[in-house]
Amino acid sequence: MAKYLLLKHYRGAPAAVNDVPMDQWAPDEVAAHIKYMGDFATRLESTGEYVDGQALSPEGTWVRYDGEGRPPVTDGPFAETKDLIAGWMVIDVDSYERAVELAGELSAAPGANGEPIHEWLELRPFLSHNHTAVE
Repeated sequence: MAKYLLLKHYRGAPAAVNDVPMDQWAPDEVAAHIKYMGDFATRLESTGEYVDGQALSPEGTWVRYDGEGRPPVTDGPFAETKDLIAGWMVIDVDSYERAVELAGELSAAPGANGEPIHEWLELRPFLSHNHTAVE
């Protein structure tokens, strides 16, 4: 088994196929999207492939160490930006192929007018103790 992060990127600007920004969806369309996500997680819980997941608030803060003491803090990212991390899900699957299959299915979550949003998901394996900086 290998753990993968499915990182959901919300694109505020028009995206690939279903290009209606989420802030323009009707409340029932948002509810259907959230239900799809919950049903997906519940199904993966039953197969033992679901580890964890969370939706993220659109408000955020950038922080970095400046080498001088107190880190500078800047507002952002903002929901109006082109790309915003909307949430994540961790899965534990038998193969990379299964991770790709599940990411593709999650990408089909409904959006405006009930149409699949075809969102891009970032699929990232967790770094294992077997990896080295130089191989």
